[in-house]
Amino acid sequence: MSTSEAPQGLNAEQLQVWGSLATLLERLPVALDAQLQRDSDLTHFEHGVLFALDTAPDRTLRMSTLAGYASSTLSRLSRAAARLESKGWVRRAPDPKDGRFTLAILTEDGHDKVLLSTPAHHALVEHLVFDALSQTQVRQLQAISHRISAAVNTAPAWTAPTVR
Repeated sequence: MSTSEAPQGLNAEQLQVWGSLATLLERLPVALDAQLQRDSDLTHFEHGVLFALDTAPDRTLRMSTLAGYASSTLSRLSRAAARLESKGWVRRAPDPKDGRFTLAILTEDGHDKVLLSTPAHHALVEHLVFDALSQTQVRQLQAISHRISAAVNTAPAWTAPTVR
């Protein structure tokens, strides 16, 4: 191939879409982290861990399940859990049903932290994501996000509990 030939790859339309998505993937986590750090002394990842535990039965999940929900390695989750434990928001214990597993358990202080941190976080998500879209686009975003996520990793993803 001569130096003047362009590499084969995405077409012009795909490059435009990918550029928009790649920019979103860079900007959104920074905005979410900044708000949570400023207002709640949490990263977006840590808030997600606390929120998943808060919505789980008995506010408890196996670390391996939580890692899957967080799209995280067990090592990364363990480091985050150690930080959350040091603040009194999470505790870890052997699973009494199978001691090979470790449970992550949200403490009462952790539950209080979720109650305090979630409204401002959800307000930012509403502003940055949902206010910019029509209802049709919101449904399309859900479908598109699900398909891309499943193409990346077929492991079960966290889903919001059914509102009663």
